[in-house]
Amino acid sequence: MIVGKVVGSVVSTRKCEKLIGSKFMIVEPVHHMKSDLNQVVAIDMIGAGIGEFVLVAQGSAARIGCGVEDAPVDAAIVGIIDDGAGLE
Repeated sequence: MIVGKVVGSVVSTRKCEKLIGSKFMIVEPVHHMKSDLNQVVAIDMIGAGIGEFVLVAQGSAARIGCGVEDAPVDAAIVGIIDDGAGLE
């Protein structure tokens, strides 16, 4: 799981049937959690907004965490951080 900041959103009118109704957000991992990715697109089932710090699950944990076990999901926002002091 990584901590990141929501920096934007992605709109997709045509997508896999299992993703219809889902919102996609662009998440930038906080500087000390970056690996080879600078940003990731994550499915958002909890209503995160731009500028919020979030918890992102990846891989099979992402599919399970957002309740879409049979959808092509690689990253999911599974929590919104209430106090992001010291994350930037």
